[in-house]
Amino acid sequence: MIGCGGTLGFAWTAAVLAELERQGWDPRTADVLVGTSAGAELVAMLGSGIRASAIDTAADRTVAAHLSSPDAPGKLPGLPRPSLPGIGLTLAALRRRVDLLAGLSGLLPRGGGDAHWLVDLGDALATRSGWTKHPATWLVAADARTGERVPLGHPDAPATTLGTAISASWAIPGWFPPVKVGGRRLLDGGAVSPTSADLLLPEVADGRIDEVVIVAPMSSHGGAPARGLVRGERLLRHPMTRRVDREVAALRAAGARVARIEPSRADLDAMGANFMDAARLKDVRATARASAPTLVSRRLTTLEPLS
Repeated sequence: MIGCGGTLGFAWTAAVLAELERQGWDPRTADVLVGTSAGAELVAMLGSGIRASAIDTAADRTVAAHLSSPDAPGKLPGLPRPSLPGIGLTLAALRRRVDLLAGLSGLLPRGGGDAHWLVDLGDALATRSGWTKHPATWLVAADARTGERVPLGHPDAPATTLGTAISASWAIPGWFPPVKVGGRRLLDGGAVSPTSADLLLPEVADGRIDEVVIVAPMSSHGGAPARGLVRGERLLRHPMTRRVDREVAALRAAGARVARIEPSRADLDAMGANFMDAARLKDVRATARASAPTLVSRRLTTLEPLS
């Protein structure tokens, strides 16, 4: 399970995935690959057969071209459009079908961003079938009308191309417009859940999965104090962390062993207040590569609950 995290969350997660590979577990071998938003980019790459280490270092040509694209979003959204495409999330929150944070995201205006750089990535990665080589690569988006999460690539989800699925999972409210798939308007799955780890509950209940590795750049179990502008980012993390807490508890209650990997305090300091600020990429990568060995060895080898 690879969670949302924007530009900086992608870089941090890539370092963690590379460390998982270095310590002996290749993320590409997971029975199911589930990604949300920036995590959708990463699982699309893994599902297409690209090694985690090649993603982290941009050694793969497709990854290098994607990461150097001049069309990637900046640290601030473009001019919004005068509509509220996610208002259904707000109504769903009032009915307690999604949480308050998801409801608030529904009040953001239609994003003015252009996600074609994500569509281009999917087109470059896709097989002739239009999807990844991995048979179970799910990219999580959210229905803008109901808040229901849609794991694109799942047999029960509407069919679409890989590029469209990545852009749908990345359609951050206020940054990008919804993406139409199968007659449904979809937004970033991270608006409803940063990881959507609970989507694996049916597989756990049926005995198809007994271990889950969650890489969650937007959650911080136990809190993450900060000062100044960074406090706003920490306030955003709080409800996201509670959501991941609940999902992890549900998986463990169903019998799964769960490893949960999250940024260290040093990683959070490197990321700062804006997870879309590419000016911090060099610092985030260096810090993540330094902290990842400890984060990975502590969680992957024990698969125990957080203390």
